[in-house]
Amino acid sequence: MSTELYWMTLTVLMTALFWVPYVLDRLVVRGLWTALIDTKPEGSGPHSVWAQRAIRAHLNAVENLAIFVPAVLIVAILHISTPVTRAAVVLYFFARLAHFLVYTAGMPVLRTPLFAAGWAAQILLLVSILGWI
Repeated sequence: MSTELYWMTLTVLMTALFWVPYVLDRLVVRGLWTALIDTKPEGSGPHSVWAQRAIRAHLNAVENLAIFVPAVLIVAILHISTPVTRAAVVLYFFARLAHFLVYTAGMPVLRTPLFAAGWAAQILLLVSILGWI
């Protein structure tokens, strides 16, 4: 498995686990039975403030997978693994992890640069595909 596919897989796994903290909060805030039978859309109903931010951070992470995953798969299909593409996938993973933690903790000053770092990693992958670097 290439470095790019390895880090993409870790990123997808991480994103798949981002729901756990806010669902645990839901169980605490609403109680087990109420949380299980709730039919309201995600994000409605009582949540702790940090859990509301975690929901938004998770949604943001999922939205960004729509760019990251296809880019990594194209890199893999075209066999263009380079130091730039390898660094980009590692940067993306840690930027998204830190973004989730910072967003959930309510630290807005750090949130935007971390989002930008993840975005830059995606751009590095895409310009590598296009042969511009």
